[in-house]
Formats: sequence, C-alpha cells, structure tokens
Amino acid sequence: MKQEPMTSMQRVLTTLNHREPDRVPWFLLATMHGARELGLSIQDYFASGEHVAEGQLRLRAKYGHDCLYAFFYAPIEVEAWGAEVIYVPDGPPNSARPFIDDADTITSLTAPCVEKSPPLAKVLQAIALMKTRVGDECPIIGVVMSPFSLPVMQMGFGPYLDLLYQQPELFARLIQVNEDFCVAWANAQLAAGATAICYFDPVSSPTVIPASQYAATGLAIAQKTISRIKGPVATHFASGRSLPILAEVAESGTAAVGVSCLENLAEIKAACRGKLTVLGNLNGIEMRRWQPLEAEEKVRTAIAEAGSGGGYILSDNHGEIPWQVREETLLAIGEAVRRWGTYPLAPARCDGR
Repeated sequence: MKQEPMTSMQRVLTTLNHREPDRVPWFLLATMHGARELGLSIQDYFASGEHVAEGQLRLRAKYGHDCLYAFFYAPIEVEAWGAEVIYVPDGPPNSARPFIDDADTITSLTAPCVEKSPPLAKVLQAIALMKTRVGDECPIIGVVMSPFSLPVMQMGFGPYLDLLYQQPELFARLIQVNEDFCVAWANAQLAAGATAICYFDPVSSPTVIPASQYAATGLAIAQKTISRIKGPVATHFASGRSLPILAEVAESGTAAVGVSCLENLAEIKAACRGKLTVLGNLNGIEMRRWQPLEAEEKVRTAIAEAGSGGGYILSDNHGEIPWQVREETLLAIGEAVRRWGTYPLAPARCDGR
C-alpha cells in the first residue's frame, strides 16, 4: 500500500529508527550554492547569517531535499580563535597560516567563548532564522569539528602528527581544550534551533591514521565528547574511509555515519544495519561532470545498494557540494530520489531502468 507523504522530519526520524519511510531521505549538503540563489559572491554570502538562512531555504525549495545545513565553512572554528580565513571566488573558504606555531603555547591555550565570537554568532543567527521558518517540519543540521581533527587547522598537519606521536602530554592538553570548545559550540547550535549535530572527524578515518589506533584516539575522544552534546549526533569522515572501524564507530554514541565513495556501499550498509544510519556516498568531485542520466543512474545504484530496510540517507560523500556542480545535476539527483527511492523500493532490472 502506498504511504502518505511524510514531512522531512518524519522521513528522517523513521529511517534513523531503521524503518522504511515513504521514500529515501535526501540531504543536499550544499554550502556555497546559496550564494548563487542570492546573486552574491561567496565571501559576501558568508558575511551574514541572514544570507545563509535565506540561501538554504531557497535551495530546499528548488531541490526538494530533506534538511537545512547550517555549515558555513570549515575554518570558521579557527577564525573564532583569531585565525585568518582565505576566500576564493569559486570554492570554499580555507584556513590561512595555523595560529599555533609553537607547541609549547598549548600549555596556556584557552578556547574562545562561543557566545562572544562574531563568526560563530553568524551561524547561530542562521540557525535561529531557519528554525523560525521551518519549525519541526525539517531537520536543521549543525556542524562541529571533532577535537581530534580540529588541530589540523590549528597547527598544521605535520606538526599535529608530531604532537600526537611524540608529545602525549601536550596532545592531551590540546584535546581537552578542544573538547570543551566542541561541546560548547555544539550545544549552542542546538539551543539556537539545530536538530542534530554533524561531528566531522576526518583524522579518525583509516585514510589518515591506522585503524588500529582509532580506539585509543578518535573513538575515545568521540565517546567523551558526544556524551556531553545535548542532542543527536552524526559522525562524518569527510570522504575518508570508515569500513574497517564501523563496529567501533557504533560504540561512540553517534546515530549515523557519513561514508566514502571509495568503499562499497552495500558492504557498508551490511556492517551498519540496525546499528548506524548510513549517509552518502555520491562522489561530489565526479558530480561536477555528471549529465542528468548519469546522475540518475548513480542515485538508482546507491538506493539499490543501501536503501532496503531504512537506515539510509542519500547524500554526497564529503559533506560539501563543490561550487562547480551544476543546477541541472542537482535537479536530476532530486528527481531520481523521488523516482527510485519511494518505498517499497522497485526491484533493480537487468537493463538498469
């Protein structure tokens, strides 16, 4: 029997409970595309929480996806610590020079106050405005960088790995400062109206550190941090691999996991079934070149591999759609979700249609 259409919130909550909603939920994690909707440069767009809120609302009206995304850009967190952000006209803002250039300064490092930070205030404003517009009809996704991954922007990749392996006391001190900041930042977003928090943790991926080290580092840190966040959490490895550590990720307190296009989606779904909702795993880089029919085929394949039984949200694999992805491609993805993602799922045919 065909189900009545659900709201986006109902659809997402049903799949998070590992049951089949009316159709597969779709998260369009587009950060910069709202600037196009408003006719602004990327830098001018991110200058205002009002701009981002309006951009997100217009994107959802156009593409019909199931969330609003409160993520501005990754270095907004180190911007709150006083670091510089570099803007480019056709890509995401990036970190400039790391602000920790001497590991010994970690002993006196203090986190910024979330409530007094102008960059973070823009995000909280955007969340509050989106919440006013959609209420409980649609999830609003807030974002934090994990305490284990944030140091890459704070001090640079090489110095941070040196700290991890060679200076355990300073490493522990930095993680504790970051944990307190992460928790305060996550809870401020939830208080502003976010429904859930996406916990970005790419350094925990086996793409970056050996899977054998995850339990003692990324997992232990995630368990402490997530237990203090006052709302549901989804962990995202920002296109990094996760299959070798999924059993441990399920012990972190997270409800969902963002997965990589570098791994087999059917294997990931099998490993997560009944334990973690799978988010992903369309290749955002390749998406720049997709024609509508190819976009439809990619969506159909992903849904066939992971959609059965709920517990699956279609999305990209990185958590940020590249600026170069065309409107016609995103429209084709949305149409394909509605065509192929309606439950009960149609069996895949040998001709692929």
